[in-house]
Amino acid sequence: MVTTDTAIADVLPREQRVQIAVNNPLAIIRELNNRSFAHFVQYFWPVVCNQKLVWNWHMDVFCNELSEIAINVGNRVQKDHDLIINVPPGTSKTLICSIMFPAWCWTRWYWMRFITASYSSALSLESAEYSRDLIRSDQFKDVYPDLMIKEDKDTKSNFKIVKLIEHPNGKMPRQAQGGNRYSTSVGGTLMGFHADIIIWDDPLNPTQSVSDKERETANNWIDRTLPTRKTDKGISVVVGVMQRLHQDDPTGHILEKKKENVRNICLPGEIRNYGHRVNPPELKKFYIDGLLDANRLSWKNLNDLEADLGQYGFAGQIGQDPTPAGGGMFKTDHFNYTSSMPKDNEILQKIRYWDKAATADGGAYTVGVHMARLTNNRFLVLDVKRGQWGTNERERIILDTARNDGTSTLIYIEQEPGSGGKESAESTIRNLLGYACYADRPTGDKIFRADPYSVQVNVGALTLMNASWNASYVDEHRFFPFGKFKDQVDASAAAFNHLSGRRYVSRII
Repeated sequence: MVTTDTAIADVLPREQRVQIAVNNPLAIIRELNNRSFAHFVQYFWPVVCNQKLVWNWHMDVFCNELSEIAINVGNRVQKDHDLIINVPPGTSKTLICSIMFPAWCWTRWYWMRFITASYSSALSLESAEYSRDLIRSDQFKDVYPDLMIKEDKDTKSNFKIVKLIEHPNGKMPRQAQGGNRYSTSVGGTLMGFHADIIIWDDPLNPTQSVSDKERETANNWIDRTLPTRKTDKGISVVVGVMQRLHQDDPTGHILEKKKENVRNICLPGEIRNYGHRVNPPELKKFYIDGLLDANRLSWKNLNDLEADLGQYGFAGQIGQDPTPAGGGMFKTDHFNYTSSMPKDNEILQKIRYWDKAATADGGAYTVGVHMARLTNNRFLVLDVKRGQWGTNERERIILDTARNDGTSTLIYIEQEPGSGGKESAESTIRNLLGYACYADRPTGDKIFRADPYSVQVNVGALTLMNASWNASYVDEHRFFPFGKFKDQVDASAAAFNHLSGRRYVSRII
């Protein structure tokens, strides 16, 4: 058992702490833990995990990043950044970040408050229970006899820390009220709770990630609820830990904002195919045989995982790149580019296909793709109009675009199902009086309709005019059909199908 003098030692000058440590082996452990979160994890590993510890360099990265954040919060320093860690499953991310990190922080700053969340309440409570069991363990009590859980505030969902403060002059110790850990699910209530450090760990599972509603719930909760739950907006930090699951998962959603105060540590399971995802890039030097962790994620294990997860699941969860390495449905590296407009006698037909969004509320985009079929049976995307416009502005832009395209371009307007879709298409057609304009009501699912078009892209038969719209256009194709937006692909596939003379066929799904 650590002596009372050792418990006092945390508040003494370093020289005195060293002297106490020399006289007490457990005090040495306490001092080493104070200096290194990684040491704390290794020392208490057997308490929370019955598997043998095999340390890997990525665990040092986790510990270093987290301890830097904790030290700044502990010293009340204005925060430099929030942190997002992307790493494959099975790499001890939850054990380090959600279970052991709060416990280590309390050994140095007993007053810290935590909010932790996962995609389900059960998962969040399980991590909290492991953390609570660690603090209750004999091994922990031996090193930290002065730190404990408050008896009347001891539930998995919300437990509180207390610290015994000894007095060198022999007075009775007093019990100082410390911080707490409140655990909930993503989207759960947080009214009345605030935290110095907020941790979200796997805010979506793979099943939830394919649901627009589930992703929106997670992203809105992280955007709108968590910022209001900080004890100090300038100091409190949010730490996110997850495997990538979708282009618009919480990591993708946050990074898309390009905020300067978000640090992203991204460690794919292998770098033969996903080296471009490593962040910061200098961490590539630690990969051995292209692997993040040859013990946990060997090439054999990765091959088995790819068979189980499928190409897309593997790309996201292992590669941290939620689109297959080969480019998904569209091999976007097969797009050709040109700055030269074809001559009139080289063009067989031109079509502008419009896929209209109903509102300007930040959801889907209105997209108009201008595509030509050439005499050599290749296809050229001349222009893409894309925006989130209100009805009046949208109709004005469609008319202005028709004037610029000229009467030689056929115009198609996608007609959504129902009377509202029919009325909207007819309204646009009336607005385009004098132009060859038709309503189009495609049938079958989007992936099926895009398949013939993808074949032409993948054999290199599609060329793009060099323009500012290229980046978003190619990116959407790269992630299709799992990306956040599909409007440009839908409009392009429809334009191609009309130019090639293909008819839409209903498909039962």
